[in-house]
Formats: sequence, C-alpha cells, structure tokens
Amino acid sequence: MNEENKEELEGQHMAEETETKSSFLRIKKFHFAMLLFFLVFLTAGITTFALAFGEDKPAVQVIREREEFAKLYDAYDTLKNEYYQEIDQEKLINGAIDGMLSALDDPYSDYMSQEDAKNFHQSLSSSFEGIGAEIQERDGYISIVTPLKGSPAEKAGLQPEDKIMSVDGKSLQGMSTTEAVALIRGEKGTDVKLSILRQGAEKPVDVTITRDTIPIETVYGEMLEDGIAKVQITNFSQNTATELVDILNDLQKQGMKGLVLDLRQNPGGLLDQAIKISSLFVPEGDILFQVEDRNGNVEKYPSENKNGNKLPLVVVIDKGSASASEILAGAVSESAAVPLVGEKSFGKGTVQRAEDFSDGSNMKFTTDKWLTPKGNWIHKKGIKPDYEVAMPEYASLPFIDPEAELKVSTASEQVKSAQKMLKALGFDPGREDGFFDEKTKEAVSEFQKSKEIEQTGILKGSTTIELMNALREQLKKDDPQVQKALEVLKQEMAK
Repeated sequence: MNEENKEELEGQHMAEETETKSSFLRIKKFHFAMLLFFLVFLTAGITTFALAFGEDKPAVQVIREREEFAKLYDAYDTLKNEYYQEIDQEKLINGAIDGMLSALDDPYSDYMSQEDAKNFHQSLSSSFEGIGAEIQERDGYISIVTPLKGSPAEKAGLQPEDKIMSVDGKSLQGMSTTEAVALIRGEKGTDVKLSILRQGAEKPVDVTITRDTIPIETVYGEMLEDGIAKVQITNFSQNTATELVDILNDLQKQGMKGLVLDLRQNPGGLLDQAIKISSLFVPEGDILFQVEDRNGNVEKYPSENKNGNKLPLVVVIDKGSASASEILAGAVSESAAVPLVGEKSFGKGTVQRAEDFSDGSNMKFTTDKWLTPKGNWIHKKGIKPDYEVAMPEYASLPFIDPEAELKVSTASEQVKSAQKMLKALGFDPGREDGFFDEKTKEAVSEFQKSKEIEQTGILKGSTTIELMNALREQLKKDDPQVQKALEVLKQEMAK
C-alpha cells in the first residue's frame, strides 16, 4: 500500500510498488502523477512575448499544437512575467503535474519528487529507514493501513485505521501521502512524535517513535501443532514469492500437513508476486483474477501452477488486508474453494502503473480495475470471509501516553484504557470507568511486580510501555482468528 506510499510508505502502504513501466497494485503506498506537461512545454509550441506601451496592455501570443493546454500556458507565462518575485520554473512545473494528479481525486494516483521516488523504490528493495507503517490519505486525513511486522510502528502500538493528526507538531490534514511520508521518514535513531487519533477515542495521543532500519523481510513461518504450519506474508515485495517457497519447503521437511496462511495487515505490493504466490495454491489454468480497462476489455490471468499442490489450506484476512493480498484471497477462495477466516478485507480493486521521469521523479496512476475470478469488483467493499471472527475488544484499545503520569485521583480516557488492559492481562483494577482509585493502584503494582519494575503503583514511562507490550503478546497468544483457522483447517485435513 502500493510507499501507495509505503511509509512509509512507509508504504505505502504498506500497496502498491513498482518496476518502471510495469503494472502493480498497492494501497496508497505510493504516488505518481500522470502528465507529460514538461515534455509538452518544451516541444508543443513556442511562446513569444510582445510588450507594448501606451494604452495597450501587454499581449501574449502563443503558437500551439495542443490547444487544450492554452490555459495552462497562459497561467505559466503570466506568473513568469508578472509575479512579484522570480519564480522557480522547476517547482512550478512539478506543482502543475502534482495538481493534475490531485484533480483526479484518486488516492492511488500521485506525483513523487526525486527524493520521494528514491525512497519509494528503496521501500520495495531490501530495506529503508523510518517507522515501518503503511499509510494512506483518506477523507482529508492520513490513516494507518498497517504497521509492518516487527517495526517501530508495531512496537509502539499503531493499528490499522489510526489517524495521524500531526508529525512533530505539524498538522497533516489536507496533505497527500507523499507529503506525510516526507515528514514521518528519517534517519535511524532519530525520534518522531506522532499525534494519533484512534477510533472511539475522544482526542489524539502523542506517541514518540524512534526510527530504525526497516528490513523488507516479508514471510514468516512456524510449525504449530498436529502437522499444521502457519505462514504470515506481510507484503508483496520483490522477493516475496522466493521467500515463501523457501519457507514452505523447509516446513514440509518438518512434516507440514496443512497450512494457515496469514494475510492480516498485509497492504499489498507487486502484482507479479501476487500472481506467482496465488499460482502455488490454485490449480493450473484456473483463473486467479481479471483486469478490466477503461473500455471494458477484460483480460483473465490463469494460474501457472505446475506442481499440482493440494495442501489443505485456510487463509486469514482482516481490514488491513488490501490490494495484492486481496487478489490472493479472492483467487484461492473462488478458484480453489479455500476457506477464508477473519474480518472483511480493505477493498482496493484498482491497478496502478509507476513511471519515472528523466529527472528521477515519477508518478503512479490507476490504469485498470481488477476483478475476482468470478468477476466481482471488491473496490471499497472488501472480501467477506467464510468465517467471520472478530478480535477481542482489548485489541483496539486507545493508546496510553508513556509521558503521562496516571496515579490515584487521576480521571481520564487513558486511565480507562489502562484499566481495561490490566483486566485483560489478569490484573483486576476493580473498575473500568476511567477513575484511578486505590484498587487500580494495586493492580498496577501487581503488574509492575510481575515485570520486575519498581512497585510505585503509578503508570508512567517504562510501566506504560511494558503494559502495552504485554497486551500485544497476550493478543498473539489468544488470537481467536488463528484459533478458528486451526479449527477449520483440521476439518479440511480430515476430509
């Protein structure tokens, strides 16, 4: 999500990617813009200025081959000659391109400067530096699509649909994803303060995150029980298909008899990787997905499976599963009857192409729709799983600011959140109404004791961080979606 900017994005969103001039999908991870304005400006005509004096006003005579650009040329010439300061020609041209793409009102079409384009390409390779979160502009706000596995963003507790209100005090409202990424990314070891508004929270909370190198390792596998393996794909980068095959081969050597494929919080990525991976699980010749152009022409993409693999499979999705991960989920569901477990997916049903300009800047723009094997367009709808399973309430609790001091007599939404976290972890605070009383203090002290932290009974700093980390680990252990996937998979294996 296509850096759709990956940031980062820290994308970029996590969908969305690119090889120059090749189709790809991604959640607004990244941006490009479509306009040959610079080329047209150089080649389409010659502008001659005739300055007259006296009663006549300055006249501009333009010889053009493309009359649709007349207004654009007039605006440029007027600014160049009459603006009160000398203009930056390159900045104006880039702004015109950016403006035209913004006018498409398409969150997946955007222009990127040389530096942004460099970061975008880097995010699809081995690593990049930042916080490790896929973001997207939505309704005038910058929202988290998904944090990358093991990233500073994940460790800080960022979740899909969190809104980033500001970065280091600078408001992001009205900014493009590219502009937001430029503020969020930075060198390893540096801090960035994000103001985060979570759904259901009354006001945003400041979260300080230390940037780090974000390795683009995209596949994680482990053996669970009864010959069942679990593999998580975090995004579709350049080497994801190869990584997956290597891990599956290793798991087979360990006795894998069934597979849970986890696509949760996967913002998408490169289309060719989605094709290769989907082909592993769909019989040869069966349709993976379809692409429809602006004229209604449809091209079908069949599975390239050569190994006839019939490994029992269940796929887990959620609202952070987007773009290429939705292609995979749709392909195995409709062409291989693979059960889907979890929550409805994000809903990105368009295809983008990325192209570089000669100066190193580039643009991404939407070229087609993609459809499921049965011709369904899931854009803004998502894919509904066969078994809908929600995560526990505590999985989406608002942040607690580590810099805030929560103690006896404090009353706030953050105290309420802390009380619910403590209860979920087995440290009963006695109440969950947001008032910090003696019973809540006792629960905090017991938690501190369990983590070998000084027992002050006050929530602040390391205690707050440990509390949120413990909750995340508890969620991994409970994980009702994976538990349901295991149940369904065992039924599939028994057939």
